[in-house]
Amino acid sequence: MNSFPFPAAAHHQPLPEDDDDSLYIAFFHNFSPSPSPPASSSEMPKGRRKRDPAATTAAGDDKKRRKRRSIANLLTSIAAMDAQDDSDRRDSDEASSRDLSLLEENHQRKAEAMLDYYSRLQDNFSVVEDDADTVRSKRTRLAASAVTAAAAASASGDGDAGASSSVAGSGGGGGHQQRRLWVKDRSRAWWDRCNHPDFPEAEFRQAFRMGRATFDMICDELGSAVAKEDTMLRAAIPVRQRVAVCIWRLATGEPLRLVSKRFGLGISTCHKLVLEVCTAIKTLLMPRFLQWPDGAGAAEAKSRFEAASGIPNVLGSMYTTHIPIIAPKISVAAYFNRRHTERNQKTSYSITVQGVVNPDGVFTDVCIGWPGSMPDDQVLEKSALFQRATAGMLKNTWIVGSSGYPLMDWVLVPYTHQNLTWTQHAFNEKIGEVQRVAREAFARLKGRWTCLQKRTEVKLQDLPVVIGACCVLHNICELRKEEMEPELKYEMVDDEMVPENSIRSVSASQARDSIAHNLLHHGLAGTAFF
Repeated sequence: MNSFPFPAAAHHQPLPEDDDDSLYIAFFHNFSPSPSPPASSSEMPKGRRKRDPAATTAAGDDKKRRKRRSIANLLTSIAAMDAQDDSDRRDSDEASSRDLSLLEENHQRKAEAMLDYYSRLQDNFSVVEDDADTVRSKRTRLAASAVTAAAAASASGDGDAGASSSVAGSGGGGGHQQRRLWVKDRSRAWWDRCNHPDFPEAEFRQAFRMGRATFDMICDELGSAVAKEDTMLRAAIPVRQRVAVCIWRLATGEPLRLVSKRFGLGISTCHKLVLEVCTAIKTLLMPRFLQWPDGAGAAEAKSRFEAASGIPNVLGSMYTTHIPIIAPKISVAAYFNRRHTERNQKTSYSITVQGVVNPDGVFTDVCIGWPGSMPDDQVLEKSALFQRATAGMLKNTWIVGSSGYPLMDWVLVPYTHQNLTWTQHAFNEKIGEVQRVAREAFARLKGRWTCLQKRTEVKLQDLPVVIGACCVLHNICELRKEEMEPELKYEMVDDEMVPENSIRSVSASQARDSIAHNLLHHGLAGTAFF
């Protein structure tokens, strides 16, 4: 049984488990057959029995099975190593992907944190200013109490020296002067000069975008709403100065710190005055100077529009513009203005202002405050004007809009498809003249009130009141024929997007075709399209 021509298993040298190549070489080395087996039984060593052929065959089969098993184990180990390499590769790729995702999330969080920090910083400045005003107010009350106590002590016969000592003395010593309220000394020379009757009218108009008579009329109308009473230690800010702070801020768009220096008032005081006066304008003057025409006013508007364009039953011209804002804290994507951002190569956020004007460029309807990502047709659907039309209040009436609005039973817009006929070209030319009235009115609005051209320090929730006040003041200036300086001219840049469903009424499409036919064949169309 020990006569196999293979080395005994006990004589094998152990190999490292992690060296697959060495194991493979050692396996074939240890189990390789002897080069020259005995040729015959006569050559076998003496004293040994002759080998049984059956036993030899069984041993060979056993050897082959062991060899196959070892090779299978070796191949299994190699496959396991390949699988482990693939798993490690996949884990590495997943880890890289996770790292990249974490980097993007960290970048987004940092950007949001910076925007939030900037907003909180502005709020903190406002809080600090308000706290300073509160401290000054408390000191005022304490000083007033001290003065009252001193007066009472003097009246009771205690003597002037004793009263001064009890009120103003620290530590009971005599000879100390009475405490006074500390107020920062600010110069009001500029405002005093503007408010003087001898101040030139041209310079006053250039400063406040209106003449002195119009300014006085506004002060008289707002006097009861913005006037304040004097206190014991401080005189109230006059109505004229309150109104002047607001109008100057709207007209120039100057930062509050510069408005503060110009009028000799605190920064937080100027901010409060602007909001108070704008609220008063919206409450008292908007119902009088910004209203929808009816009766004789509507008939006159239709007659004047028809005389200018040849299109009947036009009650107003409509336009939508954008007002830039600081990125809000919430719903940032809704206020993101993609078209302005792409054109200016600078991230832009805005709110929309939709307005309808009469032939004089006076606003008769405004819709303020919808996010800047909304197209013109969606803003129109959310406006009070759309609700008025849905209720049937605009029958037999046209509101002329640009190609950014859909054609409806009461909204008349130009043709937007390709290969227009002469009739359609003539119609577009005439309707463009009507639509230009609204565009030029918005250009004067933004040119006269410069605060609408750039991002302001006003919070998002207060912007509709400020913009509404600008529209009312625009109407007052237009109605009183206030001329605007040539250097204030503003070029309107607003992108118009044709809505997906540009025709929403078959009857309106037929009516538009009829109007276009009459314009061309009755000699009312121009010749600019030739």
